[in-house]
Amino acid sequence: MPRKKHADTTAQSYFSIGDEVEVTSIDHNLRGTLFPAKIIGRDWNADKFVVEYKHLEANDEPLREEVDLVLLRPLPPPPSEPGYRFEFGDEVDAFFSGGWWEGVITEVDDEGSLFWVYFRFAKQQFQFLPSELRVHQEWDKGAWLPPREVSMRMEPSSSNSSMKNLSKGKQIEVCSDEAGFEGAWFSAKVINAIGQDKYLVEYKSLRTEDNKQFLREEVDIKHMRPCPPDAVVVDSFNLNEEVDAYYNDGWWEGVISKILKGSKYKIYFKRTKDYGEFRHSDLRPHQDWIDGTWVMASQALKF
Repeated sequence: MPRKKHADTTAQSYFSIGDEVEVTSIDHNLRGTLFPAKIIGRDWNADKFVVEYKHLEANDEPLREEVDLVLLRPLPPPPSEPGYRFEFGDEVDAFFSGGWWEGVITEVDDEGSLFWVYFRFAKQQFQFLPSELRVHQEWDKGAWLPPREVSMRMEPSSSNSSMKNLSKGKQIEVCSDEAGFEGAWFSAKVINAIGQDKYLVEYKSLRTEDNKQFLREEVDIKHMRPCPPDAVVVDSFNLNEEVDAYYNDGWWEGVISKILKGSKYKIYFKRTKDYGEFRHSDLRPHQDWIDGTWVMASQALKF
């Protein structure tokens, strides 16, 4: 009972019937999106409000639905600087499909009249006019937090100083911590910096789910490395030699576990504990990027 009473008091403090609000969607695919609405009713027993959306419709009429208190927030205040000019790296909300979508500006045209905004949740970038953007602000525990300052300096932390020349278009390789992809490196190119030690990259072989374009993704610099230099071409690999095998659009770290006939090899992938057969042409000598230097891997098998 005390918890519910506290929630009621909070609701009455901030929201009343007729208030203009913004509603967060619980749909995972709409994460980070806020839809303008007006409160038109209230369930006094359950901390729920009935809202009517300003830009969403159902059956040619404004959409109405009941939403939880935790999904509401007031309209954000106007920016403290009238006439603010958006810049590369600004965290913004972009108006798209009836709502405000959280993103970051990754590109600006020469006249400053068009902006490309990258949406992290969708891993896609779209173009907007200044009138379709606003400075991103957070509503936290009844107070507006100032916009986060995003450092766009191209100087990475000292631990990654060897990767400081990540200019637009630079060819790189990207690894993943995702389960099932350990030990794999995927070729990509840098699109833009989008924060301190974070970059928007576009993969060379991985495509979006609809297969219409190459996948773009926000990547931390610790998951990036330059493309390895061409190693000396070998006529054959040796047993227990560490190699990279090209599979599923990426280079996977493995070890020669058996030499087969016809210039083929059986590869053991230590990270995933799987085996696979590969042609000589699908392998390359394994190299490690250590402290800004490429080091040829040891031929000793390490479990």
